[in-house]
Amino acid sequence: MEINEIARQVKEASIKMAAMSADLKNRALEQIAGSLIDRQSEIIKANDEDLNRSAKENLPEPLLKRLKFDETKIADVVDGINSLINLPDPVGKTLLATELDEGLELYKTTCPIGVIGVIFESRPDALVQISTLCLKSGNCVLLKGGSEAKETNRVLADIIIEATKEAGIPADWLKLLETRAEVDEMLKLDEHIDLIIPRGSNDFVRYIMDHSSIPVMGHADGICHCYVDEDADLEMAVRIVDDSKTQYVAVCNATETLLVHEKAAPGFLPLLKEALEKKDVAISGCPRTMEIIPVSLATEEDWGTEYLDYKLSIKIVKDIDEAINHINHYGSGHTDSVITGSKEKAARFMALVDSGNVFWNCSTRFSDGFRYGFGAEVGISTSKIHARGPVGLEGLVIYKYNLIGNGHIVAEYANRDKTFKHKKMNKEFPL
Repeated sequence: MEINEIARQVKEASIKMAAMSADLKNRALEQIAGSLIDRQSEIIKANDEDLNRSAKENLPEPLLKRLKFDETKIADVVDGINSLINLPDPVGKTLLATELDEGLELYKTTCPIGVIGVIFESRPDALVQISTLCLKSGNCVLLKGGSEAKETNRVLADIIIEATKEAGIPADWLKLLETRAEVDEMLKLDEHIDLIIPRGSNDFVRYIMDHSSIPVMGHADGICHCYVDEDADLEMAVRIVDDSKTQYVAVCNATETLLVHEKAAPGFLPLLKEALEKKDVAISGCPRTMEIIPVSLATEEDWGTEYLDYKLSIKIVKDIDEAINHINHYGSGHTDSVITGSKEKAARFMALVDSGNVFWNCSTRFSDGFRYGFGAEVGISTSKIHARGPVGLEGLVIYKYNLIGNGHIVAEYANRDKTFKHKKMNKEFPL
């Protein structure tokens, strides 16, 4: 079937999907969770095929780690689905209610975006998270995962489609795309697709933006930073930087560059090096770093590199303002953390760092939809549009204005026979 016809079917399903009740969507999510457990062996078999093929094709170890979808990861996504079920329905919320005049009431209410095209990396758990978030928020979705995970993605898409069909969700609400050619065609379908979410490198996101008139919510590189200030508790700082770098290196919220105040560096860097050596982290640093600990020389390219590996670049800075300027220049607007005992400096850092997630005294690894209590995420937006940071349910709805009258016409107001009251109401949309 041609991509244009597939997208048309999904668009048609989106009209029905927008009106689905919260109970129906939650029942469908329960059905998905149960089916993932029931068909676990089938999923793992498909994933083993992907892993074996990718290993023979010399896929880097961090990417193989992303690709692996075993019992533990299946249990994690099922936990995410159960968390999602317990969240309130994001559709139909009243955001604003105004009495324009007697009997003329305006309501601003949330509604699904419609059809979302998501192009994501080789992480099978992403397929489950994205599709279930779209379901809960009343959206239909076109999914294109990495070719490394093609067997796993096929099984997962089949499980989700069958489970939701049994629950009463329109059969065409989710479609899986498998080729790059389909992606290029998808970018032209502004008649049927309302939003595209690409997850990948800056170059990839830029390509999508340059080749489509469809709105794009960009999830680009994760060039994340920790800044250790002169007022930091050094023991705390070691724990946070270690976790930020090594807890899971192959993800976009892992720290790639460490900035250290020049007064903290002599006492802190030897402690950090000792901790990171236990994890086999390769460290490069600026010339001043090299004077304190034995590391390789960092290049200009290092400051703008997302390693997704056991690598860390370190730069010593003179003060917090130099750290902020470095982050705003080289960072990707993803996640950055300051480690300091000074509330005033933390406030300055959090106000001036231009990123979607800015932390004080905690690991960059916390920037995640599940950890934020969103159930999961379709990605982390580094764009400055309606959604920024981890995009959960609230980022997958938009709003509409509903006006209820009783024979009201504009002419009466234009002629000044009537005047507007514009009175705020504490009232839910009645329909």
